[in-house]
Amino acid sequence: MLAGLAFKRKWQNKRKAEGKPYDKPNIVTGANVQVCWEKFARYFEVELKEVKLREGYYVMDPVKAVELVDENTICVAAILGSTLTGEFEDVKLLNDLLTKKNKETGWETPIHVDAASGGFIAPFLYPDLVWDFQLPLVKSINVSGHKYGLVYAGVGWVVWRSKTDLPEELVFHINYLGADQPTFTLNFSKGSSQIIAQYYQLIRLGFEGYRNIMENCMENAKALREGIEKTGRFKIVSKEVGVPLVAFALKDSSQHTVFEISENLRRFGWIIPAYTMPADAEHVAVLRVVIREDFTRGLAERLVSDIEKVLKELDTMPSRAVTKTAHVTAVVDETEGGKVKKTATETKREIFTHWRGLANRNKVNGVC
Repeated sequence: MLAGLAFKRKWQNKRKAEGKPYDKPNIVTGANVQVCWEKFARYFEVELKEVKLREGYYVMDPVKAVELVDENTICVAAILGSTLTGEFEDVKLLNDLLTKKNKETGWETPIHVDAASGGFIAPFLYPDLVWDFQLPLVKSINVSGHKYGLVYAGVGWVVWRSKTDLPEELVFHINYLGADQPTFTLNFSKGSSQIIAQYYQLIRLGFEGYRNIMENCMENAKALREGIEKTGRFKIVSKEVGVPLVAFALKDSSQHTVFEISENLRRFGWIIPAYTMPADAEHVAVLRVVIREDFTRGLAERLVSDIEKVLKELDTMPSRAVTKTAHVTAVVDETEGGKVKKTATETKREIFTHWRGLANRNKVNGVC
C-alpha cells in the first residue's frame, strides 16, 4: 500500500504539472495478486485492471498487462512468487515490453515488484534471475520477513530505487524523540520484536545460511511433489522454479473433489487449503502445500501417506453428487423384489453412520 501511494502521488503530480486530469488513476496486475492489492485499489480509489488467467497459465501475462496500460496507469505490479502456485512472473519481459510502449507513447509507466515470498527465495536459489533494480523501470520492491525471512508474522518492508521515487510530501518528520526522524507508515505504534528477530536472523544466518535453508526447502518440496505424482491421481500445477510449494489438482473430479480431500486430511492433523483459481480459470480447483524451513522430509512422506489413505477411503464412498441426488429423490412407497426402497432420509443416515464410524476408529487410534 505504501508503494501504491507513492506511485499514485507521483503520477498525480506529473499530471497536474502537465495540466491534465488526475482523478482516474489505475493500476495493472494479474488476477492472481494477493488481496492486499485489491485493498489498496478500493481504499485509495484506484481502478484495478486485472489480467485474467487461463488454464495452464496462472500468472500475469506480460503482453496482456502492457496492453492494459494507458496514460492513467500509475504502475504495473508484478508478483515474484504467486500466492496461488508460487510461480515467478517474468519481470524482465514486462520491463522490456513496457519500455517499448513508454517510448512509443511518451509515458513513464513504472513497475513495482511484489516479492513478499520470492524476495527471500530468488537471491539464494536463482542468483542469475533478473527481476530487481537491475531493470530500469522497477522503482520499488516489497518483501515480507514473516514468510521466508524466517520471522513470525508482523514484519515486512518496501524499498525504493531512489529518494526521488518516494514523494517527499508523503514523508513526515518528527523530532520529539530527540532527533529528526522521517516516517512513512499506515499503522500506529507497534512493538519492535519482529524487527529485532529479523535483524538477528540476518546476522546469524548470513547469505550462506539462508541459501542452505532455501535449498533444503526446495529439496523437500521436490520430494513432496514426486510423492504426490506417484499416486497417479493428481496433476501438479505449480512450477519447479519459484517459491518452494506444491499446488496440485485432481485429474478426475467427477466423483470426489479437492475440497473433500482437504476436509478429510484434517482428521490426520493437516490443514491443507483447497481453492479455485481466479478469473478466467475458476473451474480449476487445487490443493496447496507451502514448504517452510520446519517442514521436514519426514513430514513430506507422512503427508503423502495420509493423502493416499484419504483417497482410499473416498473411493469407498458415494460421490457428493450422487448423495445430493439421493436427498432430493426420495422413493418411499415403491417396492422392488418385495423390499421397500431406501428413502432419502435412510440413505443420508447410512452415509452419516459410515462417516461417524471412520471418525470414531481414528479417535481410537489416537488421530484427532
